[in-house]
Amino acid sequence: MPSKASTLKLFRQIHLYFGVFISPAILFFAITGALQTFSLHETTKGSDYKPPAWLVKLGQLHKKQTLVVPVRRPQPPAPAAAPAKPADLSSPSASKPASQPDAAAPKPKNLLPMKLFFLLVSIGLVISTFTGIYMAYKYNRSKSWVTALLVTGIAVPLLLLLF
Repeated sequence: MPSKASTLKLFRQIHLYFGVFISPAILFFAITGALQTFSLHETTKGSDYKPPAWLVKLGQLHKKQTLVVPVRRPQPPAPAAAPAKPADLSSPSASKPASQPDAAAPKPKNLLPMKLFFLLVSIGLVISTFTGIYMAYKYNRSKSWVTALLVTGIAVPLLLLLF
C-alpha cells in the first residue's frame, strides 16, 4: 500500500503535468473571455464600432470552437407605420397614452460592476497560470517534460483547427 507521502507526490505530479498541458488553453480562454465581457468581438446595434477580423475570429473560436464566422444577412428595414385605427375605448391599451412608459418594465441594470469583476477574474487567471508555468520550470527536475507538455498544449488545439 502506498504511503500518504507518495500518494501526495503522485497527485502533485499529475496536477503539474495536466496544468502545464492545459495552461495555453486557460490563457486563451481567460484573455478572449475578458475581451468578450466588454463585447469587443462584435458589432453592437446602433454603434459605428467594427471589431478587427482577428478579434472576431478569436471570439468565434472561444464560443463555437471554429474560426469560421457565419455571414449575417442584413436585417430587413422596419415596416412603415400602419395607419392609425380608431381606438376601441373598451380595450385596456386605449385608455393609456402611447408616450407613457410602462410602469411594469424593469429598470435596466448597471452591468459594469459585474463586467469589472470578471475582468479581474480573467487577469487573476492569467497571472496564476503564468506563475504556475514559472513554478513548473523552477521546482521540477524534468524541464524537458514541462517544455514538451507546454508545446503539446499549444500544438494540439492548433492541429485540431485543421479538422
